[in-house]
Amino acid sequence: MGRFDPIREAVGDAFTEEHNAPMDIVYIEGLTGQTVIGIDKSELHDAQTVRMSLMIGTPSLRACTTDHIDDTINYAAVREAIHALLASHRVQLLEALAERIAQMVIAEFGAHWVKITLAKPAKFDDVDAVGVVIERRRSWSATPGLGWIGRGYVPQ
Repeated sequence: MGRFDPIREAVGDAFTEEHNAPMDIVYIEGLTGQTVIGIDKSELHDAQTVRMSLMIGTPSLRACTTDHIDDTINYAAVREAIHALLASHRVQLLEALAERIAQMVIAEFGAHWVKITLAKPAKFDDVDAVGVVIERRRSWSATPGLGWIGRGYVPQ
């Protein structure tokens, strides 16, 4: 008799195959936008330029074979959503803004993994840019199905 695997039993082979599948990456490089961000008094009222690059991973894009936009991460839609977020967020730190972007890309666009580089290119006269790099992965509990069964009992 084989060992009982609660995750496989609860969610099925599709979960395991999907999470072990190679990642295809859609990327956006050098996206610039204007936003109010910072902790210095001079940054709290006037928009400043931010620059970002995103690597967005998803297991084996179907678009490679179907050639349909609905089978991939639509980078035009991601770009539009980021510009909307830049206009509406109310955070002060780049770290918090990068986190909001990452969570949006995962939740709204179905990404399984995202890496974001977010920078202020004009913060100081003597450096090219300052910023943060974050990497986030969709948690297994966000997967549709019965993945919540056994949560807390199975090591991750």
